Amino acid sequence: MRSGFVTFVGRPNVGKSTLLNAICGEKVSIVSNKPQTTRTRIRGVWNRGDTQIVFVDTPGIHKPVSALGERVNATALDGADDVDVVCLLIDATEPFGRGDRWVADRIDISKAFVIVNKTDRASPSKVLTQLGAVGALGAAEYFPVSAKNGQGVDVLLAKLSDRMPDGPKYFPDGMITDTPEAQWVAELVREQLLHLLEDELPYSIATRVTQWEWPLVKCEIIVERESQKGMVIGKSGDLLKKVGVAARAQMPDGAYLELKVVVDKNWQRNAEKVRQLGY
Repeated sequence: MRSGFVTFVGRPNVGKSTLLNAICGEKVSIVSNKPQTTRTRIRGVWNRGDTQIVFVDTPGIHKPVSALGERVNATALDGADDVDVVCLLIDATEPFGRGDRWVADRIDISKAFVIVNKTDRASPSKVLTQLGAVGALGAAEYFPVSAKNGQGVDVLLAKLSDRMPDGPKYFPDGMITDTPEAQWVAELVREQLLHLLEDELPYSIATRVTQWEWPLVKCEIIVERESQKGMVIGKSGDLLKKVGVAARAQMPDGAYLELKVVVDKNWQRNAEKVRQLGY
């Protein structure tokens, strides 16, 4: 048996979660078009023959402006420690810049794989330009891929498989993630809020399951101000209803999801509250 761990790191919104989901063949990590969607490490498992790779999706590394931002940055960088391969993801549609280099400087780039993602959205000439720009990093391998349509993913997986050492099967067949069910439901709720809410409000929101007595699941939506509470609930409760319907559709049949919005003033600037929420 060959097995090991691979971590995805990079700036926000480069497609780490989308790539993880594409590799696992199922939704393991929530996705949205808003940066900093992922706040904790999410693990997904890929099995082929006698090889098992445990992929770790980390939060996008960014300039923090709160205790929450500092915590998710630390989570991402910690995720690059003690793994077999670190993969630095770069957006093919955006110029290679200081933020990408800042991340590269914080990993052992000489042993890392650089993945230029979103090639489906960039012209071939732009992809070549991006590969030329990142080539100066001195990474071990470079891969153009599209997490959206799967192009290049098989080549990436083959190379990663070759790098895996002899080892045990860490997870049984059929298990694609070790994310607890309660955490997954809370993330599903937050994902829908990211889709439905505008501007900066989603970053002031946290979610947590407070009761799990199947089929009843109660989930709190935490905001920082009273004015935000009304925005999350929506006119006559319409927005909150949409969130519940969309999240419940991704849960097992028969689930009853109850949502409650509570105010915890400036929670994301309080390190202890950030920790209590599991970030």
